[in-house]
Amino acid sequence: MKGFSGKVLFLDRSDINTDEIIPAKYLTEISKEALKPHLLEDLQLDVFTRKKDIKGKSVIITRANFGCGSSREHAPWALEVNNINMVIAVSFARIFRQNMFNCGMMAVELPGQTIDHLFQLFSGKETLIETDLEKNVFILKADGLEEEVGFSISDFDRALVAAGGWVEYADAKY
Repeated sequence: MKGFSGKVLFLDRSDINTDEIIPAKYLTEISKEALKPHLLEDLQLDVFTRKKDIKGKSVIITRANFGCGSSREHAPWALEVNNINMVIAVSFARIFRQNMFNCGMMAVELPGQTIDHLFQLFSGKETLIETDLEKNVFILKADGLEEEVGFSISDFDRALVAAGGWVEYADAKY
């Protein structure tokens, strides 16, 4: 099972699409490792410097409709190869969300008010998140602040995460 704790990257925008996660020109690459330097290459945000901001981050917190656009596994793969195994958002494009779980990663939806609150408290700070899968709780910490947030995922998605992804789940079950 992958890790779901670490430093948080806040991306303050809705509708971040798969072309911004990994540009289409890299879809001919035959290894996940080849995608690594191109994660979020085309993402344009006022307070985002790709090379500086991605380094050392394990979790993304963002707004609504993350992963919209083309349905491709390369977007989760580009996150995974950069050690980002969890994205927390208001909502996800359906296929992107399932591709995350199929890769043994987590795509967790939280209400907009909760996401707003997390941005207000933690964005712009070096924030750490701890994930307790048994209790369905995130604990965020930064600058003496601490916030506990509950979440839920389906039993099947939890089984995919525990197995390490769809292939590993299928190997164990069938």
